[in-house]
Amino acid sequence: MAIQVIKDKCKGCGVCIKACPFEAIDMNDKIAEINSKCTACNQCVAACPFDAIEKTESDEVIDLSAYKHIWVYAEQRAGKLMNVALELLGEGYKLAKDISEDTKVYAVLIGDNIKGLADECYEYGAEGVICIDDPLLKNFTTDGYTKVLTDAIKEIKPEIVLFGATHIGRDLAPRVAARLNAGLTADCTHLDVKVSSYIDYANKNTTLDTSTLDPNDPDRGIKQTRPAFGGNLMATIVCPNTRPQMSTVRPGVMQKIEPKKGATGELVEYKPSIKASDIRTEIVDIVKSTKELVSLTDADIICSGGRGLGNADGFKLIKQFADKVGGVVGSSRAAVDNGWIDHSHQVGQTGTTVKPKIYFACGISGAIQHLAGMQTSDIIVAINTDPDAPIMEIADYAVIGDLYKVIPEIINDWDKAEDLYDATTR
Repeated sequence: MAIQVIKDKCKGCGVCIKACPFEAIDMNDKIAEINSKCTACNQCVAACPFDAIEKTESDEVIDLSAYKHIWVYAEQRAGKLMNVALELLGEGYKLAKDISEDTKVYAVLIGDNIKGLADECYEYGAEGVICIDDPLLKNFTTDGYTKVLTDAIKEIKPEIVLFGATHIGRDLAPRVAARLNAGLTADCTHLDVKVSSYIDYANKNTTLDTSTLDPNDPDRGIKQTRPAFGGNLMATIVCPNTRPQMSTVRPGVMQKIEPKKGATGELVEYKPSIKASDIRTEIVDIVKSTKELVSLTDADIICSGGRGLGNADGFKLIKQFADKVGGVVGSSRAAVDNGWIDHSHQVGQTGTTVKPKIYFACGISGAIQHLAGMQTSDIIVAINTDPDAPIMEIADYAVIGDLYKVIPEIINDWDKAEDLYDATTR
């Protein structure tokens, strides 16, 4: 896509210059001209009172063979890598080897003094690390991170770029994609390599000879699967004509690989071209929430409550239950919508996708949006008075009964089990 001025219609009024947020329009002989700062954001098109500016399709043909390797945005906060970054490194490694043995997965670190995180990236599957280090990048800013990552992608040309679908990833990825005129699929739950010309390989009947792959074949790419229409179907999306192919992936849906201690890889120190004037916002202070926080994606055991609790007081029992079994408190959307618990506890398509070792669903019927966020749990225990509730169909253990009677019994039995364990191990 490109922005162009229709000179015969332009009156030189300057409205477009005021509307442009990127100083991408100059005035030459009372005719507006688009300069290299343009990101095709469309603001000038909407603002022009004379319809003298339009967005046009680009005739440029992209050389797909110029794009190689997979990048994973390794999101870090205060010098700590987010779990979703480690999950995506393992997934990126598998995708890279499915494409070809020569394809590598790189972690992209952005921040200030963050080179030390490279070793952890290597341990979780990165074959290389692209380190973009600058004091101006110490804290995440939309302008700063978008600029340096876009510049790096334009210069190095990765084939695929993956982001975690966190608050930062959902802010950063679409802005980068817009500047690159690239496709982006949001909130993916599954990724796979698309090589439709090789049906036998797709059916696992033979071994793919990757040396025969044509890098300019539009069928060579990544299949990006995400829920659609409220989770009622799964849509698989491809971007055959643009590069890089970009996806945001929900935390908790990919499996981290076992870390390889002492693993090493290639370190690329990319010097960003950034100055203070490139960042339009100033971070004055960072105030952390004073409310109790919950990390659902890291929990081994989650005890979730739903509409069946009846009221907000029911979460006192769920909290007691979670404390006893060493878990954290989750909830369904219905409980959040009723104001019984904070949204940070919500599990499901519009909340957090989780994959704990044990998931207790207490008073949750199992709407498809909730199931989409927890059905990959290792063990699912459902407690519900309705034997026909959808949650019962996917539960490994289904308890039909009143949760206010069942949960106290589990807590009591848990105490007995702990006492027995202590007695036998003295």
